[in-house]
Amino acid sequence: MNAMKSLVILISGRGSNMESLLAAVSAGTLPARVAGVLSNRADAGGLATAAALGVPTRVVDHRAFADREAFDLAMAEAIDAFAPDLVVLAGFMRILGDGFVQRYAGRLINIHPSLLPAFPGLHTHRRALEEGVRIHGCTVHFVTPALDHGPVIVQAAVPVLDADDEASLAARVLAQEHRVYPLAVRWFAENRLRLKEGRALLDAPQDAGGALIAPFVPPAPPPLST
Repeated sequence: MNAMKSLVILISGRGSNMESLLAAVSAGTLPARVAGVLSNRADAGGLATAAALGVPTRVVDHRAFADREAFDLAMAEAIDAFAPDLVVLAGFMRILGDGFVQRYAGRLINIHPSLLPAFPGLHTHRRALEEGVRIHGCTVHFVTPALDHGPVIVQAAVPVLDADDEASLAARVLAQEHRVYPLAVRWFAENRLRLKEGRALLDAPQDAGGALIAPFVPPAPPPLST
């Protein structure tokens, strides 16, 4: 029997995607353990959330280092102390250098609030509204040195409504982030996810006939009537 995979989660703020992962672990739908939560900010709200659940936390303040390379090295040392199988970026708002990314190649993933390769970088919801797109969403991807351009693992799409503003569109996308990020991490934990020739491949995917989530995830069955 394969040993349970361990995760380290990196955050910079409230950590809502971190919360979705911790909830999936607690519910037993994500067969992994969260070894630690690290942040570059001591005031990140997610640190208290993780600590309250008994997850070890660490802070590596980027402002204490002269350059990005020194910060990356310190962060890597803090991560390696937990010996994780997978490093998960969950609202981690620092650009990581090539050396850091290569160190964790194939076991470093991120979630981005757009349907990559559309709208990489910041202010994705504002830009989607300005461009007038009708479909927006989120992408879980392996991290590579090219910012927001790593191999796509899973995407979820939502409609853009005429009445949307940034806040309403962001909330609709975030709900899907909380759905697909635990799913992608579960695939990794189950040894079903792999990289091959620059693509993320999933063993035994679900029926690919779904329109808005790819790979398709069947909806939960309705509750039994009483």
